[in-house]
Amino acid sequence: MSEALFERELKAAAKSGKLSLGARRALKLLLKNQAKGIIVADNAPPDVRKNIESLANINGVPLYVYKGTSADLGSLIGKPFKVSVIAVLNPGDSRILDVLSEGR
Repeated sequence: MSEALFERELKAAAKSGKLSLGARRALKLLLKNQAKGIIVADNAPPDVRKNIESLANINGVPLYVYKGTSADLGSLIGKPFKVSVIAVLNPGDSRILDVLSEGR
């Protein structure tokens, strides 16, 4: 899967869907089984990344490790701050869940 396709679909999901930002929110959503997909920045803290990955694996939620930093991930979705984890709640008009599933 190409990084360009992922970035395009994530931007579309940010515009038309519903995303939740941050590791703590993502963990809570995974525990409640409400997240449909998870995106983790490559430089996320190792303990956070391990917890998110294990919960996503247990719940069968597709997880994608973004090959950029949390600053890159934040700017990709139009935020002026760092974002280490994104939980997809509603993909909107995007195919982000398909892209996440392919990346598994």
